[in-house]
Amino acid sequence: MSSSSGQTQFRYTQTPSKVLHLRNLPWECTEEELVELCKPFGKIVNTKCNVGANRNQAFVEFLDQNQAISMVSYYASSSEPAQVRGKTVYIQYSNRQEIVNNKSCGDVAGNVLLVTIEGVEAGDVSIDVIHLVFSAFGFVHKIATFEKAAGFQALIQFTDAETASSARNALDGRSIPRYLLPEHVGSCHLRISFSAHTDLNIKFQSHRSRDYTNPYLPVNPSAIEGTVQFPLGPDGKKKEPESNVLLASIENMQYAVTVDVLHTVFSAFGTVQKIAIFEKNGGIQALVQYPGRT
Repeated sequence: MSSSSGQTQFRYTQTPSKVLHLRNLPWECTEEELVELCKPFGKIVNTKCNVGANRNQAFVEFLDQNQAISMVSYYASSSEPAQVRGKTVYIQYSNRQEIVNNKSCGDVAGNVLLVTIEGVEAGDVSIDVIHLVFSAFGFVHKIATFEKAAGFQALIQFTDAETASSARNALDGRSIPRYLLPEHVGSCHLRISFSAHTDLNIKFQSHRSRDYTNPYLPVNPSAIEGTVQFPLGPDGKKKEPESNVLLASIENMQYAVTVDVLHTVFSAFGTVQKIAIFEKNGGIQALVQYPGRT
């Protein structure tokens, strides 16, 4: 890189800072990619990624200002520009002296996770499957699913950041178990970061959103999967549609009810495929799935 082009690339470098501003990053650049680019020059203490309208900018904070200066100086005089995924990245000093994560880039722990489910369409993974997978780590308060340019995503709210962190650490980069997915889905991977949200606003129970803390929340009938208009029986009353999934309410518990206990009880009537346990109205309920009609 010539000195003239270097001056263009680093024209805002009069006031050094231990925080660097990176531009022209590839789409959905991860914290790991930022650290990989910057760690040869020093210790990274904070990052803020996917900034700006096009989500192609980021901030990286070094432990020491001299480390940031060494990175800027190196690329200002190097014939090879800084690159991430083959894209030239433009580096300059930030006008801030530290990164304040008022809007998390996904590395500051919170109680709400942003989950991107890669390799699937919106209808391939039901909200019940998402609930089943993440309930293994603690009580899930709320789930909201939506489609973005990045793919099918879900916000999942736990009680606290500790529970959310344990779920993220265990599931980030992993796949949803194959038996929970439709046959046409080859594989799907979970990409998980922390959201800046702390309390999701769920207005309806539907196939796109659930609030497991509010049993009185209205159900959005147009959004429920399956038949909305139930057929009428001989007595003129609505017939409850048959299903291979049972909803069990467990009352007057004399001992702890676990998945293993339920599996033992319900296996007496056939092969149990899946079981999900959750709290509701202060009691315990469970979804039990059989292969066919029960």
